Amino acid sequence: MAPTTTKQWTIDGKDGFESLKFNEKAEVPSLGERGVLVRFHSVSLNYRDLIIPKGKYPFPFKDGVVPCSDGAGVVEAAGSGVTRFKPGDKVMTLFNQAHLAGPLTPAQLATGVGGSIDGTLREYGAFDEQGLVAMPKSLDFKQASTLTCAGLTAWSALYGLSSNALKPGDTVLTQGTGGVSIFALQFAKAAGATVIATTSSSEKAETLKRLGADHVINYKSDPAWGETAVKLTPGGLGVTHVVEVGGPTTMAQSLKAIKIDGLITIIGFVGGFSKDQPTFLECLNNLCTVRGVLVGSRHSFEDMNRAIDANGIKPVVDEKVFTLEEAKEAYQYMWDRKHFGKLTISID
Repeated sequence: MAPTTTKQWTIDGKDGFESLKFNEKAEVPSLGERGVLVRFHSVSLNYRDLIIPKGKYPFPFKDGVVPCSDGAGVVEAAGSGVTRFKPGDKVMTLFNQAHLAGPLTPAQLATGVGGSIDGTLREYGAFDEQGLVAMPKSLDFKQASTLTCAGLTAWSALYGLSSNALKPGDTVLTQGTGGVSIFALQFAKAAGATVIATTSSSEKAETLKRLGADHVINYKSDPAWGETAVKLTPGGLGVTHVVEVGGPTTMAQSLKAIKIDGLITIIGFVGGFSKDQPTFLECLNNLCTVRGVLVGSRHSFEDMNRAIDANGIKPVVDEKVFTLEEAKEAYQYMWDRKHFGKLTISID
């Protein structure tokens, strides 16, 4: 028999992490004909989850939402019209629930899990069957819970624009050791690309090398890291892809690093904001393409999962794991940048 109550967190207000409220006996949503009830076992955090309660997220979200887009669990129950899943299946959530294939539309943008639609930071959640994806067979719940946002965003950065899709022999520049950057490194190496990674410490540099990075640049000791990256590319032509997570504070060096006809994909702005940043004219001056990306479609998610199974890719998960009750502490831990790779919350 399906449960009637669930432990869950909600975001009430925009007062930072104090806006996170815990409810031990929230009502489990009822299932419609196409609804699927998921018992979550693991959730992972993204930078987006941290800035929503701070009121800094630029896309739609509602007050009182259950936070977090990323979760992996087991189908507990399914509506009478569900054909894609059955009880016992292992599933993950799709970030934008209506984004099944093709370019993102404004209507699909309004279906973000943990923003406009209740998310995964709870024991049980109900979702339309179209908004769930089967877990890769080679991953456990903790690993799988990292794919919804960071994994698929990295995949879309490298493969989402067909005219500039990653090819063997390309050079990819990644920034830091957050989830998207680590996934981009792993996907790029699996495709036969060269990876130049930036970081701020020698300890993290050694870890990046163990993960396969061909070159690592310390951006603190080398503020002109974009120019240094160019020197590391064949013929000094520049990098083919930049997975840009820093935003305004790193964009100038990304433009220094990119080759003619290269692609800079802007993921976020973890480096903060700055008035001193490049203009759109720099795209012309450097003869490159710059685009923004918001995760990806279910079709791309399924492509990525097949690549993960085929190449034996294992998501890099921080050794620190929080419980559901410790979610607020997990938010602070990630905000303080104490994590490496993806930070997870166990709901077992």
